[in-house]
Amino acid sequence: MALLEICCYSMECALTAQQNGADRIELCAAPKEGGLTPSLGVLRTVRQHVAIAVHPIIRPRGGDFCYTDGEFAAMLEDVRTVRELGFPGLVTGVLDVDGNVDLARMEKIMAAAGPLAVTFHRAFDMCANPFNALKNLADLGVARVLTSGQKSDAVHGLPIIMELIAQGDAPIIMAGAGVRSENLQRFLDAGVQEVHSSAGAWQASPMRYRNHGLSMSTDAQADEYSLYAVDGAAVAEMKGVIVRHQAN
Repeated sequence: MALLEICCYSMECALTAQQNGADRIELCAAPKEGGLTPSLGVLRTVRQHVAIAVHPIIRPRGGDFCYTDGEFAAMLEDVRTVRELGFPGLVTGVLDVDGNVDLARMEKIMAAAGPLAVTFHRAFDMCANPFNALKNLADLGVARVLTSGQKSDAVHGLPIIMELIAQGDAPIIMAGAGVRSENLQRFLDAGVQEVHSSAGAWQASPMRYRNHGLSMSTDAQADEYSLYAVDGAAVAEMKGVIVRHQAN
């Protein structure tokens, strides 16, 4: 049966995803940045309360995936922390200035991760040559690659995703970006064995008092009274599509 991974930004989201059929969770902070390394407090509480596999992301900032020495040193420390806390895997990715997988740095990440299953995230979609990158990641021992097929969403990138899957003896190819219940069948029919979805939406903050004349964000248009949350019904619907596909 295909595996359903849900991107979660809090313990509450992780519990909702678990309760509604998720098989694995990618744990992040900062949804507006596309996912950053969670805090130590979030890591510990999720590790204590969530039973399904949780793979935290190791990403020190938003933007590109070519990091300074200081940023990379912090990444290695975060990898070691995730390993010490007993998580079964992690999600990360590092590129060099030419858009290739940074092999030297990824070797250090793999050594720090030890037995953990490493997913190379959508930095893969920013690399110069996905097929060369896939071979390099296979040689490194990376377990899976999260990709939209180098397109803005995985539906448009499905032809490349299928080509990557056809490479055979390589990391698992997990399709992500815009994967929803209404298009999930297309991925299953194409032979995708793992899918990744946020299955979430922005929800209104429960705060009744609001100071609309003040913002904590550098973006003056930011809505600071909205919170990102996993939609349990959306997770359950996606799981249902997978179960029905397996039955057929």
